[in-house]
Amino acid sequence: MRRVVCPGSFDPVTNGHIDIIGRAARQNDEVIAAVLTNVNKRALFSVEEKLDMLRASTRGLPNVRVATFNGLLVDFCRENDVTAIVRSLRSVSDFDYELQIAQMNYQLSGVETLFMTANPQYSFLSSSLVREVAQYGGDVGSLVTPYVEERLRAKYAARD
Repeated sequence: MRRVVCPGSFDPVTNGHIDIIGRAARQNDEVIAAVLTNVNKRALFSVEEKLDMLRASTRGLPNVRVATFNGLLVDFCRENDVTAIVRSLRSVSDFDYELQIAQMNYQLSGVETLFMTANPQYSFLSSSLVREVAQYGGDVGSLVTPYVEERLRAKYAARD
């Protein structure tokens, strides 16, 4: 069985994330969409909220499961018999950063990283941009699923 992981902070999950997860799901037996608990990032959503939105967003992909992890991704890969890490590249600057991480992960564990180029319609998209637009009441309907859009609106309404 070929099992891969699509890791991320998913704060929130965007249509760009779902595109990569779906494309990976068509090419592999199982995809784990893994929410990283990153202490270095200040998150808008809790891990439980991110898991909920990710499950709702991947409901139509039967070979995708959602999980969370702390610590090193390579440890998660070993514990879950993951053969490769799938990462998205939106730009050349993404490649520079992702290449370093991929090489470190391989050095630590032998786990390969597979790069997928972002769909051009999502190449500008990031969770931080979605949060910023949503925070000021902008339309994020084409950037996230309706459920995620609803959760964003509720989160920012609660802060006011």
